[in-house]
Amino acid sequence: MVRALPHTIGFLLAPIIVVTGRLGGGWTFFPVAILYVIVPAIDALVGLNPRNPSAAEEPALSDDPAFRAITWLWVPVQLALIVWGLERVASGAMTAVETLGTTLSIGLTAGAIGMTFAHELTHRPSRHERLLGDLLLLSVTYPHFAIEHVHGHHRHVGTPRDPATARYGESLYAFLPRTVLGGVRSAWRIEARRLGKHGHPTLTQANRMLRYAAVLILLYSGVGLRYGWSGILFLAAQSVVAFLLIETINYIEHYGLVRREVAPGHYERVMPWHSWDSTHRVSNWILINLARHADHHVAASKRYQVLYALGGAPQLPTGYGAMFVLALAPPLWRRVMDPRVDWWRERYQPDG
Repeated sequence: MVRALPHTIGFLLAPIIVVTGRLGGGWTFFPVAILYVIVPAIDALVGLNPRNPSAAEEPALSDDPAFRAITWLWVPVQLALIVWGLERVASGAMTAVETLGTTLSIGLTAGAIGMTFAHELTHRPSRHERLLGDLLLLSVTYPHFAIEHVHGHHRHVGTPRDPATARYGESLYAFLPRTVLGGVRSAWRIEARRLGKHGHPTLTQANRMLRYAAVLILLYSGVGLRYGWSGILFLAAQSVVAFLLIETINYIEHYGLVRREVAPGHYERVMPWHSWDSTHRVSNWILINLARHADHHVAASKRYQVLYALGGAPQLPTGYGAMFVLALAPPLWRRVMDPRVDWWRERYQPDG
């Protein structure tokens, strides 16, 4: 239980959003500053944690229910936070600045914490955990991520077939529309192939994409009936903020790293050096070891608490919070990251 406690730090954002929302004015932006100014600063001060669980520790650590409970408990927190935001926006009591600050704060929290937890849950074999992951993704209008990430991204990462792998020299602003639209198309193709293998037509109730669409229609209709157009716009806006954040994380995790094509249409197996890693202690506490990303791609079935910092993985210069800010400025991003990709190419793909 004690070892799991640091991974609950992100839960503090929910009451902070409520308190700063009631304070009003510029305070509504304070949670944004926490994520992208304060956390990166603390990350730099606290430093790295390259330690991995020992072989003796790993079985008990993997089975520890406290780590699972953290991801489950975030679901009602996020749903309550979004409802609180809907009530605030629909009340008409907030100024335009306060509405913007509240929307950004909730959307960034739903993206950083909620979608990271959803990512963990969608990889789990148990139906109830995948359902919890679906609830989090539906709350940010991005349920197809559960299909595309698990069955598309993990299969095609580092290849031209993966919309979530950022190309060398590609800016974040060019990457985002490509990955968002490409992810939807990929999820649809995955479902069509899955149904076809079982002799089912694509347009059937067994199609998860259609089921997700039906739930979203019901969700937005219910929000519209209860909160009106202001509620619909808030739900959509915080969703866009959330899923653009998780796709920015995808941009950071695989920028410029490609797998070698060993035969036409066939690529080398995924290795540790096909993902950028970060062992910054605080951001990995908050993001439940998401930045130990190389091991996640090598062994996607591993729970977050037993992910390793792999020696062969290329390292990011900072934690995810600072990298997110850096990605917003493409010239600075390329100045920092392109030399690292060039080094990576010389080491792992010297023949081009």
